[in-house]
Amino acid sequence: MVTRFTHVNLIAKNWKLLSNFYQVVFGCVPVPPERDLSGEWLDKATGVAGAHIVGAHLRLPGSPADGPTLEIFQYSEMPDHPEIRPNTPGFSHIAFWVDDVSETVKAVIAHGGTIIGELVQREVPGAGILTFQYVADPEGNIIEPQNWKNPKEK
Repeated sequence: MVTRFTHVNLIAKNWKLLSNFYQVVFGCVPVPPERDLSGEWLDKATGVAGAHIVGAHLRLPGSPADGPTLEIFQYSEMPDHPEIRPNTPGFSHIAFWVDDVSETVKAVIAHGGTIIGELVQREVPGAGILTFQYVADPEGNIIEPQNWKNPKEK
């Protein structure tokens, strides 16, 4: 059996705002076409009667042209969502390698995101020096901008 990672789906209150945030702050690139999907097939696939979704796929930075995407969709009707914390069960966050964590955090804030935790730097034996900070996008989804360095590069 052959498998390949294809995408992660993020359901947004405002897919265009969130799509722009990930393009500007993290360099994600739109993959046309934008989606406007509905019909019996979608109801069956999602288990949501009368499902109607709009949105787009964004190529993740550093990925090849056929690489994985961040799929940002918005349903026409959605229930309220509980606050997500780093210890909430289920998928918790998406991580991006960045060259400067502090500058990326500033960009997140400048584009409507929020800080969750403090900037941390820690040597992980056998792996290198990890610098990271938990932040959230404008809709509260957790992001981990991170940077790994070889301890010899300090």
